[in-house]
Amino acid sequence: MGRKVLILNQDYSALSICSVPKAFLLVYLNKAELVAESDLYKLHTVRDEFPMPTVIRLHRYINLPYKGVMLTRQNIFKRDGHRCQYCGTHEDLTLDHVQPKSRGGKTNWDNLATACKRCNSRKGDYTPEEANMKLRQRPFKPSFLMFLRDFSGTVDASWMPFLVSKRERIYD
Repeated sequence: MGRKVLILNQDYSALSICSVPKAFLLVYLNKAELVAESDLYKLHTVRDEFPMPTVIRLHRYINLPYKGVMLTRQNIFKRDGHRCQYCGTHEDLTLDHVQPKSRGGKTNWDNLATACKRCNSRKGDYTPEEANMKLRQRPFKPSFLMFLRDFSGTVDASWMPFLVSKRERIYD
């Protein structure tokens, strides 16, 4: 059962993603309430049938001072769609400092891009412009909501009302 469940804070803001068994346990232990359930699937025991949660809301507010996306190798790969940002291949991926470290380039979201070993080696200690290589997309730091919505894999339709920022709601 590889399905995921969106966890909302008490104020209905997106907090995290968890497995179906963990979400069911939180609801069963009365630590969370069921907000949305699957139309297609149910959870079965020997005697009973329960709705399969897709969105749950915690009964207690969890204060998270930092709600951002951790800078990790895998998260950079997710942001870039597991593609080399120079040639587009999925093979032999590594990380590239767009502005080389030897020239003061930082290790941050705005300077790291996914690159295959061949392109990374070809670019070497140059900027993309100096190496005559064009980036498919400029590196950027994704927001927490953007990361949950766009980069966490399959997103259930019932998640979407909770994964739209206030700014996006205003412009719709």
